[in-house]
Amino acid sequence: MKSAVHTVYSAFIPRHLHNITTHRKKTFDILNGPSLQFKRFHSCLDEYLVCPRATIDRKYFPQLFSIAPMMDWTDNHYRTLARLISKHAWLYTEMVVAETIVHQSENLDRFLAFSPIQHPIVLQIGGSNLTNLAKAAELANAYSYDGINLNCGCPSGKVAGHGCFGARLMFDPEFVGDAMSAIASNCDVPVSVKCRIGVDDCDSYDELCNFIHTVSSRSPTKHFIIHARKALLNGLSPAANRKVPPLKYEYYFALLRDFPEICFTINGGITCIDQVTAALREGANGVMVGRAAYNNPWNTLGHVDSEVYGASSSNLSRRQILEKYQMYGDSELGKYGPNKPSVRQMVKPLLNLFHSEPGNGLWKRKADTALRHCMTIESFLEETLDAIPDNVLDSTLLRNPSIGEGGFAGINSSLPPPYQSCEKQAFSIIGA
Repeated sequence: MKSAVHTVYSAFIPRHLHNITTHRKKTFDILNGPSLQFKRFHSCLDEYLVCPRATIDRKYFPQLFSIAPMMDWTDNHYRTLARLISKHAWLYTEMVVAETIVHQSENLDRFLAFSPIQHPIVLQIGGSNLTNLAKAAELANAYSYDGINLNCGCPSGKVAGHGCFGARLMFDPEFVGDAMSAIASNCDVPVSVKCRIGVDDCDSYDELCNFIHTVSSRSPTKHFIIHARKALLNGLSPAANRKVPPLKYEYYFALLRDFPEICFTINGGITCIDQVTAALREGANGVMVGRAAYNNPWNTLGHVDSEVYGASSSNLSRRQILEKYQMYGDSELGKYGPNKPSVRQMVKPLLNLFHSEPGNGLWKRKADTALRHCMTIESFLEETLDAIPDNVLDSTLLRNPSIGEGGFAGINSSLPPPYQSCEKQAFSIIGA
């Protein structure tokens, strides 16, 4: 476990080059908080990554919790809202295709720019052309992301079918290894891969291990985000691919056993903070949450800082969050041309902020009407927020999530047999 913990810190925390003593003391104060997960990492605080780019002067908690990259969802606007709720969750962009970055080099801000408050943030890119992936990483490097991730898990027909990337890349681990090497050579931040546990009939544990072993051997990739379902490229929609293939968390925990030098983040089927903390207690290096963080941001993200990181939360009410978001939103309207972005686009991330709260249904109906004529976020909120009771708007998160097993208790008793790489198998045969 020690090497995996060292990997968490060396992969995720850029070193502060000039004021490390002050930062270290502050971090230890935070670590002495109530988080069980964070206390496990005390002894490894000195394992920082020295980032070669002198302009980076940031430091963050490790990637114990991250929000998954989701097309059309985790855009700049949602990420701004998420950061207002959680100070320490790691954010991922929606996937940006490498060719888009390369061919829009004169208009990159539209695709890559983000507010500094969004740090720590990782850019996810997609593609299957080595030259374009390398060039995209080079161009993105100027935007000071905290990592670059390659999409090897999307089963969409547009991506894995016509696009020949996403989950389809898992059929060619040698190419993925070369792609990660090319990406890493053209940026100075950590690189990672997000993948499934298998694709179609290539879904055995050994095939997954061969993918991990090959990619990590051919590149400096030391972080894999594992969606614990396989992808079915024919006959299932992307939505069905998130539900129909069964979850195999035992594959993920077996990877922790068989590749202790690599950091693995678990993804898929995790819908609440109880499951996040349960996975961390069972030894997960990190947890990535997708749609739950979008569909119920207040309750999912609001507990991350305190329950996962043992740090103080923002302690903002939803009224205060909306006030801050309104200032951001109105400054963004029309930034890239008429209605680019529009009021509707800016409001979209807010529509789940009152999930399951009194007045939520009425607020959404009023929102639908207001979006037909409101020209600013301020006027939209003035017209709609009276649907939400003041006690909901002004309350802060007080409920402590219950401590449950989260479906991971005893998982280590059902792991597949240990993996032996081809090299190890050949060595065993020679030795015999």
